[in-house]
Amino acid sequence: MMKVLLIGASGIIGKGVDAKLSARHDIIRASRNSGDVTVDLKDPASIRAMFEKVGAVDAVVSTTGKVHFGDFADMDEEKYRIGIDDKLFGQVNLVLIGRDYVADNASFTLTTGILSRDPIRYGSSASMVNGAIESFVKAAAIEMKPGQRINAVSPGVILEAMEGYAPYFRGHDPVPAARAAMGYAKSVEGLQTGQVFEIF
Repeated sequence: MMKVLLIGASGIIGKGVDAKLSARHDIIRASRNSGDVTVDLKDPASIRAMFEKVGAVDAVVSTTGKVHFGDFADMDEEKYRIGIDDKLFGQVNLVLIGRDYVADNASFTLTTGILSRDPIRYGSSASMVNGAIESFVKAAAIEMKPGQRINAVSPGVILEAMEGYAPYFRGHDPVPAARAAMGYAKSVEGLQTGQVFEIF
């Protein structure tokens, strides 16, 4: 049994991951406003405080990250910064800070998404951020501390979120959260590193 820190536990994907892993592992649930511990990924001090509170964990899983969807003609630095500061650097800082707190042989699993390889209208920020995270994972993996691993999960649009996202994802085949959760289980419980597990 591993001690797994799940960030974004109250979200749709987070709940799916929780259901998939909780039968076999000890899950510490973290979210912005609820859970066993709260964390604001935009604030490095908050990330550090979270790790100090939970102690050494065997796996860190992030299923969260905010980006701005908008017409490219209306996009500006401020709108792109939403995704850069939240989804990109929030998850990067989980690794940069967390690597000094986690147990030996711990793993990090980050979240990207289908838009890194299949862009849509209004999704330029999400595509940019997802691609950056995937490149970070591949590069960081070759320089991680001995025994530590890092992967990303890149799911298609989540079925349970289609009420809000359907207008952006016409023609896409939605992925149930339970199926997306399989990618996180593969990352946490497997041995691979530097991988992007595509779930579609």
